Amino acid sequence: MQRFSHSSPALVVALVALFVALSGTAFAVGSAVVPLAKRALVADNAKKLNGQTPVALLAQAAKQPGPASSAASLITIKTAAWSLAPRGEGNFTATCDPGQKVIAGGWADPGDWSSGFQSLPTADGTGWTINIFTTSSAPSTQSGSVYAICLK
Repeated sequence: MQRFSHSSPALVVALVALFVALSGTAFAVGSAVVPLAKRALVADNAKKLNGQTPVALLAQAAKQPGPASSAASLITIKTAAWSLAPRGEGNFTATCDPGQKVIAGGWADPGDWSSGFQSLPTADGTGWTINIFTTSSAPSTQSGSVYAICLK
């Protein structure tokens, strides 16, 4: 009867490579199963929501009395127009209604020939001011809007 002596280094390396390769395949199969389980869970949740989209759910929540609907009624957006000739510069302010405080603001330039600097609330906190500069290469007078987001 023939007995095996010590394993050769080549056999040991081959066995290690085999186990590493098999464990990588097992991991790949396992990670492919996880997305399938997630999709099944999402499909189950969609059934619970009667197929409604997130937008539809938000609209439905806004109609309900309570914090979601009352928060929307506390915010207003006020606008003010601005207009500048080429190479013109000026400060423009959108002001909140009396008793309201500004919480944010911004501006729009539909022609994209102007730049805004120092976008900030007014000193008394009732409006939003933007310093706007129109480039000298603008084809004509540029105009847009300044926005103040106000809290009642």
